[in-house]
Amino acid sequence: MRNIATCYSEHAIKVSDSYCSGPSNRAYLSPNLIPSIQNAVTCIYKAKLSTKKQLLIRVTWCNLGFTIGIGDDPSSPFKFNTRFQKIKGTKAFESCNSKIEVFWDLSTAKYDAGPEPVNGFYVVVLVDSELILLLGDIDEEELDVKKLITEIPDAKFLLLSRSEHFSGNSLYSTKAQFCNTGTSHDILIKFIGEDQGSKNYSVLSVCIDKKNVIQVKRLQWNFRGNQTIFVDGLLVDMMWDVHDWFFNPTSGCAVFLFRTRIGLDSRLWLEEKNSEEKEHERVGFSLLICALEK
Repeated sequence: MRNIATCYSEHAIKVSDSYCSGPSNRAYLSPNLIPSIQNAVTCIYKAKLSTKKQLLIRVTWCNLGFTIGIGDDPSSPFKFNTRFQKIKGTKAFESCNSKIEVFWDLSTAKYDAGPEPVNGFYVVVLVDSELILLLGDIDEEELDVKKLITEIPDAKFLLLSRSEHFSGNSLYSTKAQFCNTGTSHDILIKFIGEDQGSKNYSVLSVCIDKKNVIQVKRLQWNFRGNQTIFVDGLLVDMMWDVHDWFFNPTSGCAVFLFRTRIGLDSRLWLEEKNSEEKEHERVGFSLLICALEK
């Protein structure tokens, strides 16, 4: 499959006339369609230590547990794995010339449809006794490492990207927060046929908070493309590549990418110049959805 980034073209960009409002309680789902199964989620965080040293942390959730990788080398051997049978523990190892400590507790974790817990858990990562990542919402009184983390600086980490892998029907439901100061939005991607389910007349629809922001008809001839939407004061480029759904059915993999713009072209002209968020402090965010049809 061609890299989806090559589909990007300044001349093809359109700004949707649908503005994405605040989040709803749950994503809009047609009662006649069953959403696909989320198999894995990978989040990449950027952490900044008090020494100005910066590290990338890759956290992958799957049905067998989670994996943590430290550093910008995806092939780095310094990774930690756990299975749900070992739902609470600690691990220490060396990576990036630093001492890494991981603390986790999934004993009361709650899940939705995917492998990533939504509440009742924690994952803590320390680098040279400095907190750089804290995931979860366990009460501090229940946090085994409370005494350890209260005497070190607050965590300074940002979510750079999120990748989700699905399999099943052509209906994909997820949530995304496009900036640190924004809200969480429901995202629904639907693939339907206009002519009794025929792919020759298929339609791709993208909904955010129950609002249809993108619709692509005759998808067989428009299997790659991009449009731009406006979310939380940000321009978000949405790109799709469903080539393999039509021309490589053995894999049937489609790719959808949401990517916020950064720099001078990231905000519309009507926004006030004295934004609370300084330009040099802003970090882009991307959401990648890989969809495999069964």
